[in-house]
Amino acid sequence: MISALRATAPGPYVTIQDVGRRGWRRFGVSTSGAMDYPALVSANLLVGNPADTPCLEFGQIGGAWEVAAESCRIAVTGGKFTVSADGRPLASWRSHTLRRGQRLVLQNARDAVWGYLAVAGGFDLEQQLGSCAVHVRSGLGGRRLAEGDVLSLRADRPEDGPERVMDAPSRDTGPIRILLGPQDDYFTPETIADFLSAAWRVSHRSDRMGTWIEGPPVRHANGYNVVSDGLVPGCIQVLGSGQPVVLAMDCQTIGGYPKLATIITADLPRFTQTPPGRSIHFTAVDIDAAQALYRLHSASIDALSDCVAEIAAAVTRPFWLRG
Repeated sequence: MISALRATAPGPYVTIQDVGRRGWRRFGVSTSGAMDYPALVSANLLVGNPADTPCLEFGQIGGAWEVAAESCRIAVTGGKFTVSADGRPLASWRSHTLRRGQRLVLQNARDAVWGYLAVAGGFDLEQQLGSCAVHVRSGLGGRRLAEGDVLSLRADRPEDGPERVMDAPSRDTGPIRILLGPQDDYFTPETIADFLSAAWRVSHRSDRMGTWIEGPPVRHANGYNVVSDGLVPGCIQVLGSGQPVVLAMDCQTIGGYPKLATIITADLPRFTQTPPGRSIHFTAVDIDAAQALYRLHSASIDALSDCVAEIAAAVTRPFWLRG
């Protein structure tokens, strides 16, 4: 009998993601990968997987799934999502062992946009260009998951052992840090100062390709057409209308609008997890500070395994066996 997780009523934006495709942007292939990579790593560590194992990533709502395996161990991270099995609440940022036929439901969180579901042993998937990540617009790696889809599991049951838990990380509430350029000379110093002092609202107009931010128009000083050059996730392009757009993991590899700045890698997950309607501010840092913050960011991801604790076996018995 197949061991699988079956989509019975999935959310509208559920895909498979991992670390993404590295080294392919020069060929026009978007990186893709998790919008919040530390959260994906956390989910995997909670179920005993290697950190970069592909997970389900869902935007806002993960929807309903049926366990079609003897048992499976799952964990949900990214935010404080509402999780339940057969109507019984389950905590996020903690592993849980479910049995065949149970209905797992993943609902929204007030503190996040993107959620991650890891399954012990991982899904039985084939890589394309070194990754299982789905790039929705091109179809590379697959597509959004839909009702009736069946994801085969590599294990019919998890290895014996205690459940695991970790504290949900507290996100910095300070300004999002950016590195100006490479086309900040297309804007006057006064315009840049206004951009940094303005309160920006995260728009509902967002997906894995980018997020529109709402605020005062950003006026160009030298037109808005540049020779198309490289783009990376975090770039802040300013369209001809003066509308800034922050590019995300599925963004194109080149573009012809001026890029006022780029969100530093250390702050990009925090930006992508900012719910629509929230207000944010930006602050500029120099390259030395951005690199130092990147090193701290990388070290914090490497240290996530130290944040995982085992739960006493008496507490972790499947809830259907508890007295």
